[in-house]
Amino acid sequence: MEKIKSTLGRRKEAVTRVFLKKGDGTILVNDKDYKAYFNVPYLQNQVELPLKLTETITSFTIKITASGGGLKGQAEAAKLGIARALVEVNENYKPALKAAGVLTRDPRNVERKKFGHKKARKSFQFSKR
Repeated sequence: MEKIKSTLGRRKEAVTRVFLKKGDGTILVNDKDYKAYFNVPYLQNQVELPLKLTETITSFTIKITASGGGLKGQAEAAKLGIARALVEVNENYKPALKAAGVLTRDPRNVERKKFGHKKARKSFQFSKR
């Protein structure tokens, strides 16, 4: 039986599960082709980045289940998940991926809204008189 690697990628509110196995290079996101799901070229490049860095763009079949957040968050979460799966497959990929900053989880999140304010930092209009 063929070994399937599964990893998790997160970014903001987006969470992706990445299933990676030897194959022909197809990438499916929620049972759609990734180019149809992420229709902006920048987001497609984000998903492909770990594969391009390790020169394995046609070596693996990848199935991604994405939920939460927006398209950009999901694409960047998929990037992290693919990079983690590649490191599980072959430890020699780690230096190249780490140098490109693909293995780092982006910790930035939306700041919470404070009471007495319109948004996190924006205040209501102040009237002196």
